[in-house]
Amino acid sequence: MTQEHQGGSRGWSAARRGVWSRLRFTSLRLRLVVVFGLVALTAAVSASGIAYWLNREAVLTRAQDAVLRGFEQEMQNRAGALPEHPTQDELQHTAGQMANSSQRFTVLLVAEDPEGRTVYGSSGGLNGFSLRDVPASLREAVTERQKITSTNEYAYHLYWQRIVDGDTPYLVAGTRLIGGGPTGYMLKSLEPEAKDLNSLAWSLGIATGLALIGSALLAQALATTVLKPVQRLGTAARRLGEGKLDTRLRVSGTDELADLSRTFNRAAEALEKRVADMAARDEASRRFVADMSHELRTPLTAITAVTEVLEEELEFEGGGIDPMIEPAVRLVVSETRRLNDLVENLMEVTRFDAGTARLVLDDVDVADQITACIDARAWLDAVELDAERGIHARLDPRRLDVILANLIGNALKHGGSPVRVSVRESPDGVDGVGVAKGAGGPGAVVIEVRDQGPGIPEDVLPHVFDRFYKASASRPRSEGSGLGLSIALENAHIHGGEITAANSPEGGAVFTLRLPRDVSAPAERDADAEGAREDEESPSGKADGARGEGTEGDS
Repeated sequence: MTQEHQGGSRGWSAARRGVWSRLRFTSLRLRLVVVFGLVALTAAVSASGIAYWLNREAVLTRAQDAVLRGFEQEMQNRAGALPEHPTQDELQHTAGQMANSSQRFTVLLVAEDPEGRTVYGSSGGLNGFSLRDVPASLREAVTERQKITSTNEYAYHLYWQRIVDGDTPYLVAGTRLIGGGPTGYMLKSLEPEAKDLNSLAWSLGIATGLALIGSALLAQALATTVLKPVQRLGTAARRLGEGKLDTRLRVSGTDELADLSRTFNRAAEALEKRVADMAARDEASRRFVADMSHELRTPLTAITAVTEVLEEELEFEGGGIDPMIEPAVRLVVSETRRLNDLVENLMEVTRFDAGTARLVLDDVDVADQITACIDARAWLDAVELDAERGIHARLDPRRLDVILANLIGNALKHGGSPVRVSVRESPDGVDGVGVAKGAGGPGAVVIEVRDQGPGIPEDVLPHVFDRFYKASASRPRSEGSGLGLSIALENAHIHGGEITAANSPEGGAVFTLRLPRDVSAPAERDADAEGAREDEESPSGKADGARGEGTEGDS
């Protein structure tokens, strides 16, 4: 019968629940290091635990077997030489002899003297070894007589048990002589073995720590090796996203990362070719529109001169125009004017697309500029102006006139009069959604154009500034070119401003123009080295206010 008691329990303290679930690793390098560390820690702890357990059992078993063999031999040789009923002195003397064996254990002998009394003989030491130091279960097992069978030849056997007193482990064993004689108990300290095992545990712990550090360093090195191509790929992707389509990766090796780099290079090459083809087609389209516009100007100039003469004949009472062909003449005059406006707008659009549009800045009074725009187009009776004089801004007067002509003209055409134009200042350069790039610093000027119409349909609002956009498929053709609002928006952008369209809660559409008070800084950034204004013919906005489409219906 064997029992083992341990006085203290060791174990890993449980981690707080949910700690790992709250940790969020965003770095792939950190993830690799942590995974390598956990794998190494698990392997090292498992190996150390198994090694410690195996060595612990081997050390304790070896020491225990040696002590038990020595005790059993001493019981046979010395205790067996005692009479069946020894005296206490005889027990004491024999216990001392047994304790002086090579194993150096403490011995307690129990027997009955000739008078039938229970006597004890102890070798002393270890603060005295008495019967109460022996576990009751062990005493019962030692004194219990076993039945003799074919598999059990002896009535009494040697039993042992490990106990812990304080922090020191002990081995306790006991047996009874067969055929009569004393019962012997032995107590042996296992402190030397415990110290050896503690040293082994420290050694394994240090080895585990070194393995963890080594795995972290190895993981760092491997992460650097693995992630370097990934970092290069990320850098190349960012450069490609910035428009540097000639970006390529250097490919070496035959692994998966090399295949990924080759795939990236092929994709970048295909993208560069596709973009180059699209740019070439776009350039060809712009060149075609520009060439066509310029080619049309010469015949249009002659046609316009003829239509002006015909128009004067129509207005002259008693003219020589046959009343039968008068409607046709008026149609020719109207369509010629529309075609001329379309050519002018196309030329303006090609300037924006080619990036050749430039600002000619001047200090203007915004209220005076709006008044001049309204007066030049005879809109004084249909427009209400709410603007104080003295709001100055540095901008391009001609382009501001184009913007205002389109916004007010569209409001009159689609919303109806009276159209209200109001001007206010935004000191911090932000009003509502704010002014676009360059509009900060000196503040901004906000111009609102509001009509009295039914408003803009919600599905039309996102497209009012699109080129040639028609809000209704049933109205594919209109008096305007469909480019007015688009040109107005481009003119606002070149100033570093913005135009937004919305519906007023009180009814009607509201177009809000926001321009920086001083456009010098963005204009100088956008201008080329020469910074000179190119020769721009016939302002495209002089009459486009009445033809710009998009306020409520077409754009």
